[in-house]
This record gives sequence, C-alpha cells and structure tokens, in this order.
Amino acid sequence: MQYGFLIDHRKCIGCHACTVACKSENDVPLGNFRTWVKYTEKGTFPAVKRHFSVLRCNHCTKAPCVTICPVNALEKRTDGIVDIDRDACIGCRACMQGCPYDAIYLNEDLGAVEKCHYCAHRVEKQLEPACVVVCPEQAIISGDLHDPNSRIARMVKEHPTLQRRVEQNTGPNVHYLDVLPDALEPGVAERPATYMWSERPSDKPEPWPEEVAPRATVRTVLDAGHKVEWGWQVAAYLVTKGVAAGAALLAPFGAALGLQGNVRDFAPELVALVFLGITTFLLVEDLKRPKKFLTLLTRGNPKSWLVRGAWILMAFGGTVTVALGARGLASFGGQSDVNWAGVADAFRWINAILALGVAGYTAFLFKQCEGRDLWQEPRLLPHLIAQALLCGSAVLMPFTSKADELWMWFGLGLTLHGIFLVMEEKRPGKTANARQAVAFLRVARMGSFRFPYLLGTRVLVALPAAFVAFGNLGRLSPAQPALYVLAGLTALSGLFFYKYAYIRAGQLPPLS
Repeated sequence: MQYGFLIDHRKCIGCHACTVACKSENDVPLGNFRTWVKYTEKGTFPAVKRHFSVLRCNHCTKAPCVTICPVNALEKRTDGIVDIDRDACIGCRACMQGCPYDAIYLNEDLGAVEKCHYCAHRVEKQLEPACVVVCPEQAIISGDLHDPNSRIARMVKEHPTLQRRVEQNTGPNVHYLDVLPDALEPGVAERPATYMWSERPSDKPEPWPEEVAPRATVRTVLDAGHKVEWGWQVAAYLVTKGVAAGAALLAPFGAALGLQGNVRDFAPELVALVFLGITTFLLVEDLKRPKKFLTLLTRGNPKSWLVRGAWILMAFGGTVTVALGARGLASFGGQSDVNWAGVADAFRWINAILALGVAGYTAFLFKQCEGRDLWQEPRLLPHLIAQALLCGSAVLMPFTSKADELWMWFGLGLTLHGIFLVMEEKRPGKTANARQAVAFLRVARMGSFRFPYLLGTRVLVALPAAFVAFGNLGRLSPAQPALYVLAGLTALSGLFFYKYAYIRAGQLPPLS
C-alpha cells in the first residue's frame, strides 16, 4: 500500500485553498507551509503565460529523511505515509538536509520539524486529506497508488505524469499532470527581488553565479521561502573534530615528531579531549531542543550516521581517557607491576584507528543528506582525513622542540587540502544541484562578509605555508615558535572559513 497524490494542473487555478486548508487543519505557523502553490511565468511580453505548481512532501518510497533522523522521529508507515513525531524531534534539522524537496520546515515555537503527514489523523477515520476536500476544482487526487482500481492509480496509468527530482532515486509519490516542467526543476526560473505581492524572503541574499544563471524567459513570481538551517556551528564542529582526530592520529609518532617529556606524553590526549569536548558542546548547542540530546542514546536510529558518529565520538573519548589515565599512572603512580606506559602506548594506536572514524564519519553523514548534492562528492572521506592531519599538526607543531618532522606533516596536510580544493572547484557535478552549489561557493556570504570561501581557500592557505617557510629559514631565530603558532592559527582559521562557505553553499540552490 502506498498513499500518494496526483495534482491535475489542467484544473488547478492557483487559488491557495489547499494551502489555507492545510494551515487551518494542522495549525501551521505563519511563514511556514506544508503545501504551497508556486507561480511560474514563462515567455516574454506580451506572450507570457502563468503556470501553477502545487508542492509538498512526496512521501517517498525510500524516504531519506527517515534514514537520517537520529531519534526515529520520522517513520515510513505501512500505508506509505511518512509521518512525524514532533515530541521525539530534537531539532537537529538533519531531515531538512536529507529531503531533496524542501518539504520540511522548522516550527520555531516548538523547536521541532514538521511536514505534510497526509492528514493521517483524517485518513485513519476514512476521511480524505484537508487539501483534497477543499479544492474547488478537484485538482488534487489522493489514494493508494498500489491499488490498480483506485482513481489515482488509473489516472497515473492513463496519463503521462511528471515527478520531482527523480534523479535522487527516492521514489516520490506525488505525480503532476500537465504541469510546466520548468516549474518542477529547481534553479531553472529566475527569482526576482520582488514577488507578486511581497518581497522575496531574504534568507538567501546571495546573487546567482553567472555560470549557472537561470533562464531569462522563465520567472518564479511567487514561492515559499526556505532558510539555511546549518551554519557556523557545523563549520566550527568540523574543525574542532578535525583537531581532536588529528592529535590522536599523530600521537603514536610523538617522539619521532619532536615532542619531548610531558608534552610528548600528555599533549596529544589533552588536545584530543579538549577539542572533543568543544565538538560535543557545538553539536548540542546547535540543537533546537538541546535538553533532548540524550535521546540519541535512548531511542537512537542505528541507520543514521548522526547516531553512528555519536557512538564513534563516545568510544574515542573513552579510549583517549584510558590512554591519558594510564600515562598518568606511569608518570606519577610510583612502582607498579603493570607496565602503564606500555598500556598508554597501546591505546594510542587504538585512538589513532578511532581517529580515522572521528575524522571521516561526516562523509557518510553528508552522503545521507540527499538534498545537498555538493556534499555527496566521493573524495570527501580522504579530504576529511587530510584536514585532520592538517589540524592535528597545526595544534601540536608549536610544542615541538625540533620541527623537522612535524612541519612536514603540516605541509603535507596543507598540500593535500589544497589539491582537494582544486579538484572540488573543477569537478563538473553530476546534477544541476551540484553544479549550482559549486558555483555558489564563491558567492556564499558570512553575514555582511562576502568572501569567506576566497579567504579560506586562497589567503589562509598561502599564509600558513609562508609562515612555516620563514620559520625554517630562521631555524635558530627566537621568532621560529611564534611563526609556527601563526601558521597553525591561520590554517585553522582558513579551514573554518572554507567549511562555512562549503556548508552554506550546499544549502543555497533551491530544491523546489
């Protein structure tokens, strides 16, 4: 059984009755929509025609929002409806990144996400969804797509229909009859600064890059706005997580890299734990319901890489703590039959293995963000590991007494990061969404600052290399440690600015 919709645009008059009925039935907040009517005009004056398209959740056969939700707040019911438990939602908004259709919104008052749930409370009483009942032209047909005798199944069989973003392989279950194809393809239509009756929502002020400019003969003149939900906290968390992972990756080689005494014995684990703590704080702080954070453990979804990532972070924190404790017993515990130094060294290798997971699990999380094609690149996993190497060496380099080895690892991480940046900019992109997002990298804004990507990938990649080079030229100079500190700080700052632009650019192309 699979409930779905067919929108008959031969009949739709763009009256918004479905939108109003949905808002009234489900108490949808002002500015949010579970179903909305998009107006698209095509042609040049005077030969211009206005087209309507009714957009909503597709109740996908393979719903990515269900897979990525860390607390099972979303479920695919046996009747095919993708339903949501608002009380269980923790407000991470991962489902909004997983949805390729901009069909999920955040209820700011509740701190929980909401979406069309097919008026499940009505369907369970053998009633049709509110939007179906209220449509004056009977342009919305609902029913079981798997029942060959149902009206919707017969109409889908008898008439050619279109579906939205079928390249995402989600199996959308909303069909469109006689709709303008350009209206269903995100990014094709121009979006003027002013809509028919209002200013265009200002959540995405960035101009469209010229290389992916929309068609001049197609314009969106009315649409719902969609905010950028993930911002600086996610960018900062990626950097702090990289520092924690990088320090643990380098820890087994501390002596060879020039770390000595207590710095060699304790610094990598202390750095890893401090930055792991900052990472956890950023993750919790970014939730709209931070008090529900522990439900990741009590009702966690094992298919979600948010949950799997939490497991990896917890295991990593535990083994790093054991290594640090063993090192403390070896150094300050006096005589013992246990070789605590050997235990600490053994756990450093375990930590290094787990650090690969800490650095890399985000690649699998982003893979589940099926609405953001920029984040789907196959090179993201090695890029994250290279960034961890860069971050770990950047933080530890000022503590070394001989930087002959560690600065080379820093240089290697910086070089690999630069190579991946070039590959990212040059990649063609398999989908229109990916091509648009790559183009948006250069114009993504950080508040009023317009060039975070160029700062993070040009200036703050060249400066660390220059500081290290000057430090090596003046190897015996008292300024050498300061130059290494500057190299590390600029590299981490550059990585943050780059990550911010990367996270934002992935969310700028429209999905509806």
